This record gives sequence, structure tokens and C-alpha cells, in this order.
Amino acid sequence: MSRHHPPSATAQNIIAALATPPRVERLGPVAGRFLHALRLIALHERMGRDPVPELAVRLGSVEVAAKALILAHAIAASWPENINVSRFCCRLMSHDEATIGAFVDAAAVGDRRDFEAALTGLIRPERMHRLWEGALALAAAELRAL
Repeated sequence: MSRHHPPSATAQNIIAALATPPRVERLGPVAGRFLHALRLIALHERMGRDPVPELAVRLGSVEVAAKALILAHAIAASWPENINVSRFCCRLMSHDEATIGAFVDAAAVGDRRDFEAALTGLIRPERMHRLWEGALALAAAELRAL
């Protein structure tokens, strides 16, 4: 006869945290704006349109728009599967968006350790450099646009 043991309180807390989508407001400004851009890029790609003109207007800079698009393409090329993005108007993040937000936040403050921690086990190590460089370029463009 097998005995079923209920999950520990710690396991229950972890399960509850995974079941509750994180909110965009948890991210720093660079990562939050990038997720906004990522959703807009996904919307434009589904419609077969170039996202740069609208990105430039919404982000207030052609350079920031271009860097966001470059980073989005680098992520798409590095991600192990299609990126799951939430609806454009939704304040809740998908798990992919939360991971992307974490690594962009880390790069925005120059924290390579947290950047790698966000991606370890998901992205092959040889692909991290391209994402690091893209996120740093985006953060630098955001600073210049201020």
C-alpha cells in the first residue's frame, strides 16, 4: 500500500507562486518598456507589418526601437521554443516574459551574474553572449534617449 504525503508548506508556496503570473510592474523601466515593445513586435509580425515606425513613436526613439527589435530577434533565435507573450494590454507576464524581463533588468544594471542566473538551464551558454550584448545595447540606447 503506497502512502501519499501532502506537499510540504515550502512546496505548496512554490506551486502557488508558479500558478500566479507575475505583474509587469515588478520589472525595472528598461525591462518593462522592452516587454511592451516585444508584445508590439509580436502583434506586428502576426499582421505582417514592420513594427519599427510604431515602436519609434511609442518608445520615443528610433534607436531604442531598433535596439528593441534586434534584441527581440536575438531572443527568438536563442529561445528553445516559440516565445509566449501575453496580450498587449495585459499587465500579467507569461513565464517567458518574466524570464526575459529578469535578464534585461540584470543587464540594465550591468549584473552579469543575475543575467546568467535568469537564463541558466534555458539557453545554451554559447548563446548568452548575444543576448547580453543586445540587452546592454538596449539599455544604453534607453539612457541616451532620456
